[in-house]
Amino acid sequence: MNAIPLWGAIAFAILIVGGAGLTLLGCIGLARFNAFYARIHGPTLGTSFGMVGIIFASALYFTLAEGRPVMHEILIAAFVVITTPVTLMLLSRAALHRDRSEGAPDVPAPRRRIAAREPQPDTKI
Repeated sequence: MNAIPLWGAIAFAILIVGGAGLTLLGCIGLARFNAFYARIHGPTLGTSFGMVGIIFASALYFTLAEGRPVMHEILIAAFVVITTPVTLMLLSRAALHRDRSEGAPDVPAPRRRIAAREPQPDTKI
């Protein structure tokens, strides 16, 4: 492996520390919030944004160390960025369904569906 230039090491360190900091903020959000619906946002955002910093740092390090572009991490980032919000939606909808079926008082009522409007007659002259 080749030596990594100073500018690459500094960028790598900034990305790692930034990604780890955002992930830590997500963990603090998980511990700090009381309600389930508030608790699911912190880890989701922390995981997504923190992972982006760490993945870019990994791609930068191995690109500089091996002397060729390493893009495996971009695929990992794409999968995590796509699946994390989907998991958030599934968990929140399952919890909302459970709370509504149990009759929890602090859960919002379901939206009413608007009946389909009757078609307007053509008024061409």
